[in-house]
Amino acid sequence: MAKGKQIYNGKAKTLFEGPDEGTIIQHFKDDATAGNGLKHAIIPGKGALNNRISSHILTQLEAIGIPTHFIRSLNMREQLVRKVDIIPVEVVVRNILAGTICKKLGLEEGEKLPEALLEFYYKKDELNDPLISADHIVTLGWAEEYELEEIVDYALRINDFLSGMFAAIGLRLVDFKLEFGRIEDEDGFVSIVLADEFSPDNCRLWDMETGEKMDKDRFRRDLGDLIDGYEVIAKKLGLIPQDCTVRKENGDVDEKLFERLSLIENKYRVA
Repeated sequence: MAKGKQIYNGKAKTLFEGPDEGTIIQHFKDDATAGNGLKHAIIPGKGALNNRISSHILTQLEAIGIPTHFIRSLNMREQLVRKVDIIPVEVVVRNILAGTICKKLGLEEGEKLPEALLEFYYKKDELNDPLISADHIVTLGWAEEYELEEIVDYALRINDFLSGMFAAIGLRLVDFKLEFGRIEDEDGFVSIVLADEFSPDNCRLWDMETGEKMDKDRFRRDLGDLIDGYEVIAKKLGLIPQDCTVRKENGDVDEKLFERLSLIENKYRVA
């Protein structure tokens, strides 16, 4: 599928105009960043794994009634999505204490919270995405009160569903980040949808038996090869055969593996 002109180039993804009005082609890069871009590396295979994992999870969320911007996966690194008016708020859901909340509040990592904790952050890299309240969001006009209520409801439903899904394959969903936006249909009706991605880049997943971190913390904290963790997640989800690896001996991505997987999925895709 031919891409249009580039419209955005971020730390982990590049966006291009899609083939039809209101569509975008989302390209997953191999770039890994941490500390708001202070730490950076190119990790072959990361983009392909994130594309595959995110496509699967967004499809699963659609199946339980969570509207998303996802249309379909196009190839190893790209997916077709709907153009969304992004709300400049990151929604973080925490089930277990980890990451910045421990550092900022002096809390011990690993403590299970009595219930899911929701946090809101203003999407602004130059301000390091500051923590904000629901009142900030409504008063400053980033979202209407009814929209925020819908976002919170979606976030909690997503947490319930994915916590169970990952627990069933031996992974603990520690926390995750979501982004939402607005889509207007042909009749002018505006609805809230889940946008961006859901991958090990924006969630924490720990092995339930060993506690090993399988997510981006492997890169942030130098805990091991990033691809090894992401590949474990993909295999547990049934997205990659257990006897396969995404990288060849020379470190390059095994593109033929992803081509075979794509052919199989296209063969059995229901129109």
